[in-house]
Amino acid sequence: MIYLDTSIALAQLLAEDRMPPAQLWEETLITSRLLVYELWTRLHGRGLVRSHGDLAQNLLDRLALVELAPDILARALEPFPSPVRTLDALHLATLDFLSKKNQEVQLASYDEHMVTCARLLAIPVYDPFQ
Repeated sequence: MIYLDTSIALAQLLAEDRMPPAQLWEETLITSRLLVYELWTRLHGRGLVRSHGDLAQNLLDRLALVELAPDILARALEPFPSPVRTLDALHLATLDFLSKKNQEVQLASYDEHMVTCARLLAIPVYDPFQ
């Protein structure tokens, strides 16, 4: 199972220079409900809902969503082994929650802070540059 970070979803939607490999989309993908809000906020902010809205919804429909449950929110308040931003803490807390529930999950992200912290949490990292 691969945990999809917002950086990967946006790279796919916006056809950025760095795009995840096609085989990523054949995997079982999971993410925090937070990604839904981050994605739509970014599309609204860039005025891209009309041109990218259907693609965004199709991408979101492929993902299993983890709710921001009290255990996850509580974990995000605790320290992490390296500095992280607020939304990254919520994603990492979700990953940590899944890992502690014995879910075999890898992080797919282009965000080096997220990757570094995930590795320090002993969470495997999927190489999105394959």
